[in-house]
Amino acid sequence: MMSERLERLRGRLLLFAPVGLGAGIGAYFSLRSEPGVPGWTFVALLALIAGLVARVLDRGRFPGFAIVFMGLATILLGMMLAGFRAHNVASPVLGFRYYGPIEGRVVTIDRSQSDAMRLTLDHVRLDRVDRDEIPGRVRISLHGRQGYVDPVLGMRIAVTGHLSAPEGPVEPGGFDFRRMSWFRGIGAVGYARIPALVVAPPDRDVPVGRLRRAISTAVQDAMSGEAGAFAAAITTGDRSAMSRETLEALRASNLAHLLAISGLHMGLLVGFVFSTLRVALAVTPGLGQAVDVRRIAAFVALIAGAFYLALSGGAVSTSRAFVMVAVMMGAIMTGRRALTLRAVAIAALILLILKPETLVEAGFQMSFAATTALVAVFGALRDFQGARLPRWARPVFAVFLSSLVAGLATAPFAAAIFNRVAHYGLIANVLAVPVMGTLVMPLAVLAALLSPLGLGWVALALMRWPIEWILGVARWVAALDGSVGHVIAPQAFVFPVIALGGLAMVLLRGGGRVLGGLALLIALAAWTQAGRPDVLIAPSGGLVGVIGPQGRALSKPQGDGFAAQNWLENDGDGGVQEAAAARAGYAGYKGALRYEPGAFSMIHLSGRGMLDRLQDACENAGLVVIGTKSVEGLMTDDAPCLVIDSDVVRSTGAVAIYLDPDGPRFVTAEARAGRRLWTGRKAPIPNLVYPISNGRNVSSAPERNVDLSTAQ
Repeated sequence: MMSERLERLRGRLLLFAPVGLGAGIGAYFSLRSEPGVPGWTFVALLALIAGLVARVLDRGRFPGFAIVFMGLATILLGMMLAGFRAHNVASPVLGFRYYGPIEGRVVTIDRSQSDAMRLTLDHVRLDRVDRDEIPGRVRISLHGRQGYVDPVLGMRIAVTGHLSAPEGPVEPGGFDFRRMSWFRGIGAVGYARIPALVVAPPDRDVPVGRLRRAISTAVQDAMSGEAGAFAAAITTGDRSAMSRETLEALRASNLAHLLAISGLHMGLLVGFVFSTLRVALAVTPGLGQAVDVRRIAAFVALIAGAFYLALSGGAVSTSRAFVMVAVMMGAIMTGRRALTLRAVAIAALILLILKPETLVEAGFQMSFAATTALVAVFGALRDFQGARLPRWARPVFAVFLSSLVAGLATAPFAAAIFNRVAHYGLIANVLAVPVMGTLVMPLAVLAALLSPLGLGWVALALMRWPIEWILGVARWVAALDGSVGHVIAPQAFVFPVIALGGLAMVLLRGGGRVLGGLALLIALAAWTQAGRPDVLIAPSGGLVGVIGPQGRALSKPQGDGFAAQNWLENDGDGGVQEAAAARAGYAGYKGALRYEPGAFSMIHLSGRGMLDRLQDACENAGLVVIGTKSVEGLMTDDAPCLVIDSDVVRSTGAVAIYLDPDGPRFVTAEARAGRRLWTGRKAPIPNLVYPISNGRNVSSAPERNVDLSTAQ
């Protein structure tokens, strides 16, 4: 009976709670418009009704069906949590392009994609801008000749630069930087080429920031080169000294996760402190029998983890890792088993309740995928009654199996998010991760203990060699033929189906696991059939990419580099912009590139005199893309073409065009994103008209209305 089958799941409801909560959070982020007061009232009433129905059914003849309504209530609660969080973090977003003095306190130091130093500032002051319109935080990259300031956390700096609101996706359905910025309180981003200056020294209320900088400097002084930069990154989160070549080698070998102070580092540190202290207390005469040394060791290890969290700057990934180890240490202190699916579920619940937006971040997805899979597999092996390995072989097998399981669990997420697969990542992790856990992290703890005595350099000197080994493994693996494969971006439904299918295989039993595995296989099969837009137009209107015989051909070798790189990566293309600009795909000449596959015809105008060529281009193509401001008034009223200029894409965002058999289908980034708190869009998206013709002359062609306000 169905009710009885559902009733058997009652003991595992805690495991399903984060799944339901996550489903509701995901549903909120997938909405195309922000629910108003009536919408949220309806959701709240529906959640209340579902909860009441569950309570009634729980006391009736069919208590199993109560679980269904409890799940519905949890999903609706997840939606409300995400909505509350989105409104609660609201802060001003810069509504115009600003150039002038920028002053603020440094709260984050990192590096941009172009390897420039990047600062996040709060307590911001902008010239001639009302206080109510000044963002709570701004992020600015320092280009050009800097060097007058060595930024540290808490320092107040001033610089003259450009700021604007965070940009939307570079293609419809792509990563929305505005949403991430909204939840991090960043209301403007920009750059400066004029040197930054110090206005005030670091605040006295940020001693951890000063300590972090001091440790990073001391580590790099004691250990020069890339090894010192790596050591600084894993101890304090300061990656500013890492070279691009080393970073790329770590990414290509699937070892970049060693740089992020996340689950691995936090787990290794806390685990080392716990194990070492537990053994030391246990062998202390009279102490091992008098107290529960496991609880004392867990408490001290938790304090060490909290200090590591503060020292690393409290990044999102580190905060998530600390929650997970805190739950596990808490389980030990309360006399429960630490590594269980319940502990993972509690950690996920805490994170989703406190920061629902982490659900859509790569770190959350990959860390919980790896942790869930590892706990499930090793839990099954613990209960396995088959042949046992010799004691000496168990650590080797554990390292190999953990790398394999974690790699397989995170592979679909890494491929979907980063569009690349490290083919030899398992080899690199098997060779590097044990060295990280058995040598690097223990030596880092030893260096911290010896530093007050002035002997920290001894441990750091010893740490150099295992770090050099790790970097050597990364370079060797990255240099192997075919070390990196590139993967096309999946359809929108593939990602959640893979996640739910994997969770079903872990959390359900019997037929449920079979259904989960089947769903996962179907999603992977569908991924292989993913398609890409025939034409992509950047949000600036200055770059156009079309599908040609050699892959996506770009309209220019430089400029709009972020859009170009993302387009190529989402295509599953490992090329670079300059090479893609040399591919076949366009006809015509520089400044008037023509793309004409079948009935569709498009010309991209650029360079000097492009406005003078506009009328002629419009008479010879159905679509003209021109990277300049409004062209209104430059053509006759009966101009037989659709013109997309920078004013149009400012309203529509990036544009994708699919060449379907019945004509071109337009999809815009703003229509796909919808009207959300972080999009800030008030003006309607313009309606466009594209003339269809089988010939080159489109002046008498029938028109096809394309309503971009509803284009999906």
